[in-house]
Amino acid sequence: MDPHIYSQKLRPLPQVPYSKKSISQMRQGNFRDILQTEINSNKGIKLSKHAEKRLHERGISIDEDKWTVIQDKLIEAKSKGINDSLVVLNNAALIINAKSNTVITALDRDEASTQIFTNINGTILID
Repeated sequence: MDPHIYSQKLRPLPQVPYSKKSISQMRQGNFRDILQTEINSNKGIKLSKHAEKRLHERGISIDEDKWTVIQDKLIEAKSKGINDSLVVLNNAALIINAKSNTVITALDRDEASTQIFTNINGTILID
């Protein structure tokens, strides 16, 4: 083993363009409006293509009020560290990824009663 240390020439890092816009120039409006916009944009539940197809095939309809309740419960679940949850409604069961607010799949209640759900770490029951 050679005890000598060999030096290598260091190459400079590539330069990243820097925008000199201040934060106040990037977003116009007061803090409350900006905060509310951010909260609302992160709050919406998305449907995966698979879940959308399942809801349509199985004739499952969920009204806007129920979606609002589900959103609120998902925020609460996320704050408790839940990643994937089973949401049980009167007419359906949904598997939802709480981190991304995305419905993974949907089943009607009759079909859900005969299934075993894995890889979930929380359940939300909504009447």
